[in-house]
Amino acid sequence: MRCKGAIFAVGMKTMTYNAVAAAKPRYDLLDGLRGVAAVLVIWYHFGEGFATTAVDQMMNHGYLAVDFFFVLSGFVLGYAYDGRWKRGMSAGNFMLRRVIRLHPMVILSVIFGAIAFLIQGSVKWDGTPVPLGHVLLSLLLALFLIPSHPMFTSEVRGNGEMFPLNGPSWSLFFEYIGSILYAVWLHKLSTRALRAVVAVSGIGLALCALYGNLSGGYSIGFGWSMATDGLGFVGGLCRLSFSFSMGLLLTRGFRRRDIPGAFWIASALIVAALACPYVGSPDGATPSYLNALYDLGCTFFLFPAVVYIGACGVTTDAFSTRTCEFLGRLSYPVYIIHYPIMYLFYSWVWANGLTFGEVWPVCVGLFLLIISIAWAAMRFYDEPVRRWLTRRFI
Repeated sequence: MRCKGAIFAVGMKTMTYNAVAAAKPRYDLLDGLRGVAAVLVIWYHFGEGFATTAVDQMMNHGYLAVDFFFVLSGFVLGYAYDGRWKRGMSAGNFMLRRVIRLHPMVILSVIFGAIAFLIQGSVKWDGTPVPLGHVLLSLLLALFLIPSHPMFTSEVRGNGEMFPLNGPSWSLFFEYIGSILYAVWLHKLSTRALRAVVAVSGIGLALCALYGNLSGGYSIGFGWSMATDGLGFVGGLCRLSFSFSMGLLLTRGFRRRDIPGAFWIASALIVAALACPYVGSPDGATPSYLNALYDLGCTFFLFPAVVYIGACGVTTDAFSTRTCEFLGRLSYPVYIIHYPIMYLFYSWVWANGLTFGEVWPVCVGLFLLIISIAWAAMRFYDEPVRRWLTRRFI
């Protein structure tokens, strides 16, 4: 009877916990805004194929999408889980949910990345052949989100990427770090203590961008590499800690105010921020600290404001609702799966000395292909696998 009673108690607790979770409405607009930023990242990466310096990059500030994602992630996780810890949520259960949500697409994306690397001829960017064993080691590490270092044989491309088979995995690596910190520490902090975390990490981010100039071009586009004696990791951790903590802080005492047209206003702000040309270059070629100030301004003020605007809005018509739902469902698959195609695209462009004016129709076709692949991966792989894992383990 004690055993049955314990099972019944746990069952009732789980039912209450799930009922509370289900009762909270979704922020559909925030899902849609995540999709807008993910689509812009694709075009930012197209532009990388033709940039010669940090100053002449098309969609110049597309890397700031990651900082927007971190703010958004902190807000959504705080909104969804802050009230659950006293109802029986454990750190292990929370992390299991995060792994189920994120990792199936991580696995698929690095498998695609390994295939793309072999199609390229299994060589580094400078043409040095890479043994198959090194590629398999890189794949094995990436499957478990273990970063590579330029000194390791697993860094198979030779340009210092943490995850050379799928570059954007670096942000998922930090996303997991943010989730762990939230599960074991951040959710316990008072609002005052959380403000202190935001302030300290903001100072660290500013020092990395201005004093350290970790990107080499006065931007906050760092964190994807373990180079520069580990400072790249420090920079990525500062990007995460400020933006993620700021998102959590936004949920504390959040009060919704009606903002008509919130989705379109917030979308326009994201597009303007990411598409802005390089700021402050005196001769159109030399990096300027003013660009770092622009990046910090977007991260410190604009992106929290965009998340707030999105959280205040609601969809009021069928078109907006379907747009946000479609973009929201596709946002993560598009972001995590598109870069292996970019590796093949870069290889083709650089080998043939092509310009954007010559290949923009190819970019449009590849963009549509990426959307199609992401939709298929979501529909036939990611969502079914996550449903099965949730039934099996949660």
